[in-house]
Amino acid sequence: MRPRHVLLATLIAAIWGFNFVPIKVALDDFSPLLLAAVRFTAAALPAVFFVRRPPVPVRWLWLIGVPLGVGQFALLFIGIRMGMPAGLASVVLQIQAIFTALFAGVLLRERLTGRQIAGMVIAFAGVALLAAAQAEGGGTVTGFLVCLAGAASWGLANIGMRRMNQEAGEPVDAFGFMVWMSLIPPVPLFALSLVFEGPGAVPDAVDRLSFAGVASVAYIAYLSTLVGFGVWGWLMRRYEASTVAMYSLLVPPFGLASAALLLDEPVDGTRLLGAALIISGVAAGSIRRRPRVPIEIPPAPEPVQTR
Repeated sequence: MRPRHVLLATLIAAIWGFNFVPIKVALDDFSPLLLAAVRFTAAALPAVFFVRRPPVPVRWLWLIGVPLGVGQFALLFIGIRMGMPAGLASVVLQIQAIFTALFAGVLLRERLTGRQIAGMVIAFAGVALLAAAQAEGGGTVTGFLVCLAGAASWGLANIGMRRMNQEAGEPVDAFGFMVWMSLIPPVPLFALSLVFEGPGAVPDAVDRLSFAGVASVAYIAYLSTLVGFGVWGWLMRRYEASTVAMYSLLVPPFGLASAALLLDEPVDGTRLLGAALIISGVAAGSIRRRPRVPIEIPPAPEPVQTR
């Protein structure tokens, strides 16, 4: 990758890592399910009027939008509201890569490699270490498990994305798909908010609404989602997916650092070790060795016969 594109990929990772701080701030004004509904509504409107819908069947908008929007983000917001530290949430969500490999093995019959299995063991050891640290620190283990369920839901969405791209015969424009897919989650999320958070969730959010809350929603919906996925998709089209994807491993360090600096979340040795194990496990399971190309040695020239 060119140096300026390396900086661009790093900037997107920083935007996504810092994203967990605005989520924490926005949850002071919004209930979790309502925040998820507002986030996707803002990401979809008015962008759908200016962005062309990718040429994929509508069913893929639902098959990916439900686990990604209703599953991943709703569970993430609920987990953080229950007391899961924002910085640790940025780390735990990276387990989605491990869940993706597991689901691919079960649902798509893809064979797991030894490297992927080793990565899973390392990553889940990090998860266990973080869960133990969360319990010892007086934090809620339930919130931790809810965030872990959000990572699993993200893994399901990744399987949907893979199947959609296989059906299309080429990678679907990530930015356009994200904009149009964002139309799907608000309907079930608003309904779930009405059922579980009550009809007073919207009036309460309006009464508590602050500039910080509005700015946080704008950051989550526009900068993190539209700008982030737009630039990321552009990089994916220019370079190999595996090359660009490795920069997503920078999200947890940015998430931990920003949460520690701005939210005063503790980061001790145990949590750092758990985070390092998760990142290492995900990296080990994600990196694929390129097949060795045998070097063909040209035959030696026949000796010139002299008379």
